[in-house]
Amino acid sequence: MRSVSSAYVERASQLPGAVVWTRGSAGHSGDGEAASVLPDGCMDLLWTEGRLLVSGPDTAAYRPGPGERGLWVGVRFPPGIAPTLLSVPAHQLRDRRVDLADLWPASRTRRFAERVDRAPDPAAALEELALRLAADAPPPDPLLRAVVASLEAGRSVTATAGSVSLGTRQLHRRSLTAFGYGPKTLARVLRLQRALALARAGVPFAETAARTGFADQAHLARDVRELTGEPLTDLAGR
Repeated sequence: MRSVSSAYVERASQLPGAVVWTRGSAGHSGDGEAASVLPDGCMDLLWTEGRLLVSGPDTAAYRPGPGERGLWVGVRFPPGIAPTLLSVPAHQLRDRRVDLADLWPASRTRRFAERVDRAPDPAAALEELALRLAADAPPPDPLLRAVVASLEAGRSVTATAGSVSLGTRQLHRRSLTAFGYGPKTLARVLRLQRALALARAGVPFAETAARTGFADQAHLARDVRELTGEPLTDLAGR
């Protein structure tokens, strides 16, 4: 799960593996600084009043600015899913937040945005849009799902490539399109999320490091700091 503020709520989507989330409230600018969004290998379809955006895969923590207050709704897609639905390679959106009108015809984007604007429940309306996109897109590539599952299990890039009958260079090219970065970076991001989940569940840091493939607790703390810009102790308590 991503790092969030107290105004954040999420639920499972009807789209397999996806999450629908809401942050903030309409007409409210918010107090204090919003919590960082941590790298997780995912991409999001976003709505805020009058706008639809796409959040690409992050390689570092993203910190919302003062202009990102108010009500935000998102559908977070699991790794590798959004590029097919949105017809854009993930690497083009890496570490970016892009207006959907920059990727699609403006008239189409405006029509969808107005539909969400008018809806009594913007989260449900945005989810409906995501479901429509999924219905019109090819089914998820089982090879990509196998790659994510292998890396989440802590297998090496070489072993993962072999398990899906690809060379490491082929896997790298496929990963750039599907995930936004190579399999080594994806593996590192997924390991970060596994480690934070254990640490937040109360598992001691040394044990967390051992169970998630870090050399030791210092290695874990260093990697967390490099990927998020924050100390492990702060993130574990959030």
